[in-house]
Amino acid sequence: MSERTAFRRGSIVLLSLLMTVFTQAFAEERTTMDPRLVTPGKLTVGTGDPVYPPWMLNNDPASGEGFENGLVYELAAEMGFDADDVVWVGQTFDQAIAPGNKPYDFAIQQISVTEARKQIVSFSRVYFQPEKAVLALPGNTLENATSYDDLRDARWGATIGTTDNDYLVNVLGVTEAAIYNEQVDVFQAMRAGQIDGTLISLPTALYVTAVQVPEANIVALLPPDENDRGHGLLFEYNNPLIPWVDDALTAVIDRGVVEDLKAEYLIADPDLPIITE
Repeated sequence: MSERTAFRRGSIVLLSLLMTVFTQAFAEERTTMDPRLVTPGKLTVGTGDPVYPPWMLNNDPASGEGFENGLVYELAAEMGFDADDVVWVGQTFDQAIAPGNKPYDFAIQQISVTEARKQIVSFSRVYFQPEKAVLALPGNTLENATSYDDLRDARWGATIGTTDNDYLVNVLGVTEAAIYNEQVDVFQAMRAGQIDGTLISLPTALYVTAVQVPEANIVALLPPDENDRGHGLLFEYNNPLIPWVDDALTAVIDRGVVEDLKAEYLIADPDLPIITE
């Protein structure tokens, strides 16, 4: 056999092996052994550390008790994963929205889909659009607010880098809010009388007034910001898993799962005033 013939046969064998590997990998896509997963056979999900109600109860994502972890387990089942095959990875919010490699397939952490964030990370379709809640202590001037003009006259506090602060600036026109590194610092400022109130998503406000700052009240609701499309699952930029997860998420939403979870975990007082202008 000539060297040229041997080379050709070797090339054909190598090409055949590569095609077999490629075909097998393609056949496993959209299955629990999808090679594009961080760990094939597992669905690896990022979330906060710690986690809070009503999003997740008892600081235990694996319990499945809560709005967001309940949604994840329904989504995992739709994708073919058993509950035991869901792996949780704790992180800070800043780590979640930062560019670069992610140690999970997607993250769920009340992360709002915005144009700025979409430049460095990718998102699923929106699964929830929360209203904003005005939080204040009893006797505060915010209790009597009925318009955006009334709200602009208040002393506001917000957490840095949040869509809550974006709402104050872009919707209400508040440009002199006190900015804090952590949400707990905002609450401490409220208690100290340094600010009149803060603006946070309604589900978070329900937890805050029940547990963290029980003396505070939700005094009004505000409509969603049109620039804040709502909460989406966050992926590493251009993650190829997104179409698969989106299809599964759409199926879960169409079955009414999100509405059922909202009714179970995100219940608000229907008599709360709504300020729209």
